[in-house]
Amino acid sequence: MSKRVLYVIACGAPPARDVGRLVRLAQDSGWQVCVLVSPSGRRFADIPGLEEATGYPVRTEYKNPGEPDVLPPPDAVIVAPATVNTINKWAAGICDTLPLGILVEAIGKRLPIVAMPFTNREHAAHPAFPENIAKLRSWGVIVLFGPEVYPLHDPGPAAVTWTCSHGRRQPKPSMCGRWRPELRALIQRNDAARACLR
Repeated sequence: MSKRVLYVIACGAPPARDVGRLVRLAQDSGWQVCVLVSPSGRRFADIPGLEEATGYPVRTEYKNPGEPDVLPPPDAVIVAPATVNTINKWAAGICDTLPLGILVEAIGKRLPIVAMPFTNREHAAHPAFPENIAKLRSWGVIVLFGPEVYPLHDPGPAAVTWTCSHGRRQPKPSMCGRWRPELRALIQRNDAARACLR
């Protein structure tokens, strides 16, 4: 039986430097992983390292007409870090980048999706942001956001730190152990979806 395919999408924020940890965690949980990054996310992510870890190219751009797909279709999607820009465009159905197109399509396909926004206090205070998080949740997206996930920080690079679900501060942005239960939830949701199709 072939492995389930997980798309990991990383956007333009400092925690994208650590997306390789999420890839390894997913692989250890039995997923075949493909990584996509936003155009801004390429500034943070270790593209050669991610390609070596997954065996697939890291995609950012739409393919040209007539070109074959180089990635297998996803069974589930995680977007982390998800910027305010990504959350707001995604909820509006905007597909102006490949990662956004995949996210919009994933809702239409009713794929299991987990999103972990990363932002500062001022961006999070914009009224559109909590409204769009609520929209995504109402459409079945698991959105990991709130003080129990990580505290909001002030604007500026010096304040960028995530806190793990078990409360231990990390010296740099980290996906850490918060993903393990969410990966289990994705696996369970995916198995339930497959059972319904039998």
